[in-house]
Amino acid sequence: MKTVLICHAGDSMNEVGLARWLASFSDLQGVVVIRETQKRKWQRIRREIRRVGLLRFFDVIAFRAFYSLTRASRDQEWERERLDRLCKAYEAPRQTPVLYTSSPNSDEAREFIADAQPDIAIARCKTLLNERIFSIPRDGTFVMHPGICPEYRNAHGCFWAVANGDYDRVGMTLLRVDKGVDTGGVYGYYTCNFDALSESHVVIQHRVLFDNLDELRKKLEHIHAGEARTIDTSGRASATWGQPWLSRYLRGVWSRSAIAVRQTGN
Repeated sequence: MKTVLICHAGDSMNEVGLARWLASFSDLQGVVVIRETQKRKWQRIRREIRRVGLLRFFDVIAFRAFYSLTRASRDQEWERERLDRLCKAYEAPRQTPVLYTSSPNSDEAREFIADAQPDIAIARCKTLLNERIFSIPRDGTFVMHPGICPEYRNAHGCFWAVANGDYDRVGMTLLRVDKGVDTGGVYGYYTCNFDALSESHVVIQHRVLFDNLDELRKKLEHIHAGEARTIDTSGRASATWGQPWLSRYLRGVWSRSAIAVRQTGN
């Protein structure tokens, strides 16, 4: 099985850790590393303002400031420790071609992925992929979405599920990319044991992926072998969720004195 990984520059959990994992059971043909331009970042900010309004956008900025002051350093230490465990568990891949680009939808990215002729691409990026990109891999392009779809589409699904007290839907969805926003075929749901008071939404979103690597490997192998089937999601509620809000955080489960713990199997 030949694979390609798409991720962001500076995101070592994916650029290093997930790449090593992919190379441990597949022929990793290339890694597309996105170096976003300042223009692209401003475009994303303007889109968020149009989506939620200026007042709510300040709520988003306030949460980011709060997170930076209260959680960021601990989460960075957690990431360093988990990445070290990944590097010990999985050897560094052979010399794998790497493309640095400002967009995964660029002409150079399309040419790079097409030359790699992958069976499967794993997209770990914030940018929605154009069809001319996600249609290249023979077996499809897949995202490991931090949220249970279709109830928690778009970004930060784990945050919103916990904030809503919807613990059964704190998890990750493996889905195939299509033209919509997290609307493609669902191939699996993956959860973990978590503590919503001692662990931030960032750690929980990492864990629903990295605690389930063995099961994800099996699923990708089944997809490549043509043995995997999608999960029927018809008739279920569907909603998109954006960036976390400080106001929602302060009145959510994180502000309660009781520890919110979800015990579940994978």
